[in-house]
Amino acid sequence: MQTLRVNGYDMAYLEVGKGPPLVCVHGTLGDFRTWYAVLGPLSHQHRVITVSLRHFFPEHWDGAGSDYLMSQHVADVIAFIEQIAPKPVDLIGHSRGGHIAFRVAQARPDLLRRVVLAEPGGDLDASLAPATPASEAPSLAVRVAASVKKVASGDIEGALMNFVDAIDSDGAWARLPTAGKQQLRDNIFTLLGQVGEKRRPFAKSEAESITTPMLLIGGGDTEGTLHLIWRVLAEHIPGAKTAVIPGARHWMFEQAPQEFSKAVLAFLAG
Repeated sequence: MQTLRVNGYDMAYLEVGKGPPLVCVHGTLGDFRTWYAVLGPLSHQHRVITVSLRHFFPEHWDGAGSDYLMSQHVADVIAFIEQIAPKPVDLIGHSRGGHIAFRVAQARPDLLRRVVLAEPGGDLDASLAPATPASEAPSLAVRVAASVKKVASGDIEGALMNFVDAIDSDGAWARLPTAGKQQLRDNIFTLLGQVGEKRRPFAKSEAESITTPMLLIGGGDTEGTLHLIWRVLAEHIPGAKTAVIPGARHWMFEQAPQEFSKAVLAFLAG
């Protein structure tokens, strides 16, 4: 593990492989370990740099403070990339990290060569939101809010089960291996910050303004809003490519690492 001083914070990261830099940004409850399953395949052709965002492992945050903000994490990733050479870099973000990668592409396209959004998290504003049935699965913000109540009451296992099962199907938490469960436990208190992170919904004008080549990728079996958002964004981002990982859900790079890596590497080589 190494660190870079970023906006007054020591941002931890792992670096594996040689070649053009590929910066990887984790999602909710993740950290630099999120990408372990694909470090091997991706590092054959790239210098893979996996980061831990502010307040995530190896920090053991208690949820106190006011700097757990989407804007802060976007600024941190920008400042981190500014210290990486050579530039421009390739950037990949998963879930909440996909939202961050989208915002980095908005703000600093000069830093980026290509971007991969793996089921970016968030909401669609009125300019993008299609009509959805009343039975549509709740947004990630609603799921987080329900789990936060359990964290606040001390029910950590209940919070994790609620969160993971809501995203990846009933029983998903029970099926996770021990190491995967521990990674999520290590970051559980970041949910307390996420409720007030001030994440803006995606807007049509924002998607249409993206100039960096983008791949939007999803699991073939993902359901609910996470299944919807990346597909809608792909319709409005100029020249966007798409890929589906059959038989996988939201954590597709863990469930089908070879297929995920193949799709990513093909896009980055294009």
